[in-house]
Formats: sequence, C-alpha cells, structure tokens
Amino acid sequence: MFDSPLSASAYEVLGVAHDVDDDDLRRAYRLRLRETHPDTGGDAARFVQVQRAWDLVGSPEARAVYDRGHGFTDAPSFSPDAPGWRPPQRPADTRPRARSFGQPGGWRRERYLTLIREWVGRGAPVDDPYDPALVRTAPHEIRRLLADALAEEATARIVADLGMGYTVWHDVAADPRDPEAKLDHVVLGPSGLYALLSEDFGSAVRTRRGEIIGEGVGAPVATLVQRARALGRSARVKFSGAIVVLPDDDVAQAIEELGRVRGLVVAVVGRSALSTVLRRGVAGAREIGGNELFDVRTRLQQTVRFV
Repeated sequence: MFDSPLSASAYEVLGVAHDVDDDDLRRAYRLRLRETHPDTGGDAARFVQVQRAWDLVGSPEARAVYDRGHGFTDAPSFSPDAPGWRPPQRPADTRPRARSFGQPGGWRRERYLTLIREWVGRGAPVDDPYDPALVRTAPHEIRRLLADALAEEATARIVADLGMGYTVWHDVAADPRDPEAKLDHVVLGPSGLYALLSEDFGSAVRTRRGEIIGEGVGAPVATLVQRARALGRSARVKFSGAIVVLPDDDVAQAIEELGRVRGLVVAVVGRSALSTVLRRGVAGAREIGGNELFDVRTRLQQTVRFV
C-alpha cells in the first residue's frame, strides 16, 4: 500500500504534515483511530490503513527509516530501505525458469522517464527520476505509468518461477494499428494459454457484472479480453482465459473468478495467488498439453511482436 507511487504516504493517511513533531503525530494517530474504528461507525479498511501507517512512523527509528526511503529528508533517498522503484537487478539463480521473451514493464518505464523529464522541464537536470520526493509530486498519469511498470515487473518475477514447462511473452503488441495496445504478459503452460494484465490502481477495487470498477479504473477486463482475442486471431490460437493481477491489498479476495466475458473465462487475482492460479488454471478454461502445447508455442513465436 505505501510502496506504490500512487498510494498516500503514511503522513497523509494520518492527516499530518511530514515534519510534524512526535507528540502531534501521536495525537493525530489516536484521533484517526477513533474516527475509523468499525465499532464507532468507521471504515474497517481505513482503520487498518491507519494502523499500518503508525507502524511505519510511530517510533523515531521507524520514522527515520521511512523518511529516508520516501524522500521526506535531505539524506539520499536511495537506500536499502527505499521503495523498489528502480529497474530490479536480476539475482543469480540456477533454478530452472520459464522461458521468457520481451521486457516486462519496459514500455511503461520508457514512457515514465520521458514524461517525468518533460514535466520537470526541458533542460532541467533530473539526477534521479525515481527519487520518491520527485515521484510523489508528479501528476497522477505519470505516477500511474511507474506504478504499472512495477506491477508488470512483479508479475514477471512470479511467472518466471513457474518453471521450464511455461513460456512467457511480455509487452506483446496486440494490434498493429495501435502502437499503445499491448498485452502485459502472455503465459503458456499445461494449464492453458492466458493473457495477463498487471495493474496498480492505487486503491482497492471491486467487481460488478464481469468488470472491475473503481475510481479512474476504466474497463480493464473488456480491454484485456478484446486484445487477447485480437492476438488469438493473428496467431490462430485460442486463449484459455484472461487474468487481471492486482496488489493483494486492493482485492477483496485472493482469487475471484468472473465467469465468461465475450467467451473468455476471466479471473481477478491478488499477486500472491497468481502462481497458484497459473498452475491449476481458471475454472472452465481449457487445458493445453502434448503436441498442442508445442504447436501453440510455435504459432505464438512466429506471430508475437513487442511494443
């Protein structure tokens, strides 16, 4: 929640300035607890947020670490405690991994870097485009690009660990007529062929009638299904299903299966449950095995282009 470029800071959740003294911070915390407590008519989700915010800044030691990592101090922001907004380093790993093609999050990171520099001003130096203090003040649409890039990279790390029985394509062009129309991930394995959308809307969402709803959400399920069907026609393959991957804090349940949307089964999944879903498949989705798996992989290899 607090590590997303779109999320409110711990100070914002508590309703205080970042330089408030410790006594006023404690009073604000107690006030927010009373306001949000479910027993007094408050919102349970906000009550949990307040408690987690206090965990981050409630002691001088924790507050110092949080301030360094989130740009609320003059000290260098990049430290072991800083949010992981920079491109992740690939650790040495000898385990068998899924075959992977494309650069997860690459398209959105490039867009973010271009727009953050344009927003700062042409010719103005940007020593660290991932400085939390800078990111926090950027317009929502710029922060959204970075949040989505991080979401795609997190998904890529999960699917890579599925093992060598899986093949994954990242940042796949879905429509040659629209350079911005892409599928974040295409995952092929024994459980089927799935189109994945990795998102971070910055707040909790809910579902209704086969779609995700929330502030500034749009129609992600309909868009994902449309793009999967377009790629399927081009490659002459049939997708088993579509999966929307969201941060765990933003979903009401870890796995929510929405049924069929335009003929394709859809699930909304919290990030920590994604591996389980991709191994077992989504209810009603057709599994792929044997020679068909090889044939589908060959067709996709010949068709897939990257944004």
